[in-house]
Amino acid sequence: MIAEALGVSKQYGEEFAVRDIDLSVPEGSIFGFIGPSGSGKTTTIRLLAGIQQPTAGEITVFGKRPVDFSVTDRRRIGYMPQLSVLYPHLSLQENLNFVASIYGMSLLRRRHLYRVLDFVELQRHRKKLLREASGGMQRRLALAASLIHQPDLLFLDEPTAGIDPVLRRKFWDHFEELKSEGRTLFITTQYVGEAAYCDFIGVLADGRLLMVDTPEGVRRSAMGGELIVAVTDDQIPDEVVEALHNEPLILSAQRNRTDGRGLELLVDEASTAMPRLQQWFSGRELNLESIQHHQPPFDDVFVEIVNSERAGADAG
Repeated sequence: MIAEALGVSKQYGEEFAVRDIDLSVPEGSIFGFIGPSGSGKTTTIRLLAGIQQPTAGEITVFGKRPVDFSVTDRRRIGYMPQLSVLYPHLSLQENLNFVASIYGMSLLRRRHLYRVLDFVELQRHRKKLLREASGGMQRRLALAASLIHQPDLLFLDEPTAGIDPVLRRKFWDHFEELKSEGRTLFITTQYVGEAAYCDFIGVLADGRLLMVDTPEGVRRSAMGGELIVAVTDDQIPDEVVEALHNEPLILSAQRNRTDGRGLELLVDEASTAMPRLQQWFSGRELNLESIQHHQPPFDDVFVEIVNSERAGADAG
């Protein structure tokens, strides 16, 4: 693992920004940290990057505690904050050149600067002053600044916040390319749908890490299994729905159409269940118009996870 947190908390006075965080970030992966505004995402990323120290628990990055980092260790990390820390009166290229100088890069770096500007599609805008650049350009330059020294590990704090859907998709294309080069990316976002682009997801709410899994694992855990949506040619009799409840294959069954022809079925594994369900319906002389594995959007998944967690906390 390239980064790990064990029992990590950050407290300000009586308030906890994050509490009892346990996570591991595999090398060469995209780890998405997903949660609403104010849930503790920025605090966690600043703790992992060594910008802040935890109140409790232990963090290791590259096998070391951040407080023990050498200059070489710190150069292996790229950090893109939520808010711009670049200079509005400098051009895009001048800003990037300034950041490169901070990292002690050779004066013979123009070719590398141009390559990074090409990567974020800002080459033809390089002479534009930052204050005259659009919000999307400014976010792309911030990404370029975090990449300029070719880090192994990137911490990107809500890199797609406030930009349009087309540019967000381009950002994720860039992230995939960086991953293919062997980089590790830890990305916070409040756009829950971006979970689909990640290798692993941490779901955060109210300062607590509720779950860490693959996107499919998170979806399965939230819904309790996999969903199948079936539509028949004719109305489904009540006794058929009752019979489905008694089938070992089915975890739950409920109607989902006002015309009485649709069912939503929860099963352990959709690919195994669907052929057997087709036979089951055929044996009861009910013709299926369609049957398919339904993957609920991550917005619904996230809401289900948070609501379940809060309901459990209230019950406790």
